[in-house]
Amino acid sequence: EACATRGGIGGMSNDPSLISVLWRSYCANTDSLLKMIDCFLVYFLMVAAVQVVYCVVFGSYPFNAFLAGFMSSIGMFVLTVSLRSQVNPANSSDFENEGTNKPISKERAFAEWLVCTLVLHLTVINFIG
Repeated sequence: EACATRGGIGGMSNDPSLISVLWRSYCANTDSLLKMIDCFLVYFLMVAAVQVVYCVVFGSYPFNAFLAGFMSSIGMFVLTVSLRSQVNPANSSDFENEGTNKPISKERAFAEWLVCTLVLHLTVINFIG
């Protein structure tokens, strides 16, 4: 696990730089579920970046395929950010069930994320042609 490595990010020593302080705080205070979601977020951004680089270097033919892939990557990023904000315990007061003062459950947030990703991917498949 990256948080368990000695010396912080990239082997940095115990210097009090802002990045190392933020990294240590993230490792110490962030729930493992949120860390896993953050890994998915980084993955979706990397996939989008690779698609853009490929389009610039090798061309964009067929353009619909590039747009569908890029739309899928960015759409999944946006939906996963929404999932992260809903399952984050610090935001529980912002996401409450109507009629009650109880926060929505992680299972409901995940179910909503699944439905939205299904709609997104049906749109992407329809866009490809």
